Amino acid sequence: MVFLFGMELNNYLTITTSTAVIVDRSTDGDFLRIDFNMSFPSLSCEFASVDVGDVLGTNRLNITKTIRKFPIGPDLKPTGTEFHSVPVSHFIKHGEVGDEESAEGSATLTASNFDDFSHQYPVLVVNFFAPWCYWSNRLKPSWEKTAQIIRDRYDPEMDGRILLVKVDCTEEVDLCRRHHVQAYPSIRIFHKGTDVRDEHGHHQHDLYYGDRDTDSLVKAMEGLVAHIPREGSQKLALEDKSKNPAENIKRPAPKAGGCRIEGYVRVKKVPGNLIISAHSGAHSFDTSQMNMSHVITHFSFGRILTPKVMSDVQRLIPYLGISHDRLNGRSFINTHDFGANVTIEHYLQVVKTEVITTRFSSEHKLVEEYEYTAHSSLTQTVYMPVAKFHFEPSPMQVLITENRKSFSHFITNVCAIIGGVFTVAGILDSVFHNTMRMMKKVELGKNF
Repeated sequence: MVFLFGMELNNYLTITTSTAVIVDRSTDGDFLRIDFNMSFPSLSCEFASVDVGDVLGTNRLNITKTIRKFPIGPDLKPTGTEFHSVPVSHFIKHGEVGDEESAEGSATLTASNFDDFSHQYPVLVVNFFAPWCYWSNRLKPSWEKTAQIIRDRYDPEMDGRILLVKVDCTEEVDLCRRHHVQAYPSIRIFHKGTDVRDEHGHHQHDLYYGDRDTDSLVKAMEGLVAHIPREGSQKLALEDKSKNPAENIKRPAPKAGGCRIEGYVRVKKVPGNLIISAHSGAHSFDTSQMNMSHVITHFSFGRILTPKVMSDVQRLIPYLGISHDRLNGRSFINTHDFGANVTIEHYLQVVKTEVITTRFSSEHKLVEEYEYTAHSSLTQTVYMPVAKFHFEPSPMQVLITENRKSFSHFITNVCAIIGGVFTVAGILDSVFHNTMRMMKKVELGKNF
């Protein structure tokens, strides 16, 4: 009786589940949250863009509100503070088309004399360009004209506070790579006295992202030297720096060529794409030099579950959560042997799992989790290389319901055990007793 009671008690305390596949009846609306943390060793935060789109025609480019970017080195460790993208409120203004004929007002620097110039002038403004680049050619007339005007106003020999120069990145590949130039034209502002070299030998400098017509460039260049005294003069300018127009069109340049992108986006629950790429409306990229290799630290759908909740769920359903973060910790590296113009694509099939528990008096939801499968590939393309995540939410969902036995059922079974044991024991006792009586009668008959 004790043995059967123990087995019945264990069966009563054991929680069983039933699984069903039903049409998705999500209570979290028509949107799905995607959380991610990815590191791109060869993509600068200056141009890194997060875009989303879906089959319904919704497209959102360069999402910044819920995204954070951190410059990283080749070891994937941060090299500075968070990189803040500048909102583009208008198109960059260029000079008039047709004004191509202009004198060469800026000197061309090479790797052999670049450091000498950057240490000689208080402000050295460098135009990193490529001859094949459309935007570099649009900038060239205004740049050369501005360089000549600045040279006339701030004579390098008599004044020497500022100089405008240029670097051809098709000729000086290593020099441009050393300064993490990934798009053309890139206008960098080097300041003497703040060009402290770090362990990689890179200078601290600023990016210029203002308009590119002659008037705007001249005004910005004059703003850069407004607070710098002339050679031999001890008098410093006392103007308020906050009114300096040059402060509004520059920002610190990234100290490394990589970027860690983390945050989340909300997408509609229809097939779509999450795309990480280099993007700019006024720069050209050398697609053969773009490398979209990346390491995924975290990638998941839906709300992030706390460790306690996940532990409780896995105690109930051990296999749940195995595919919740299938891409976590994986690396996708494009080696040079594979070739250039390589897009890395991930195909994700997403299924929602909902767990219903009845551990209290009324049925309630324990957790909503999104599991997914992932298949990845590296493919060559004639377009801009990107890292693309194709996601396809399933219209069905897995419903797991916790089943508990009722207490009345347990009491009924216990009573059945008690009554059944007494009944069976009585039957056995009766059989045994009658058998013994018959055996005794047989023995007495033999004796007589």
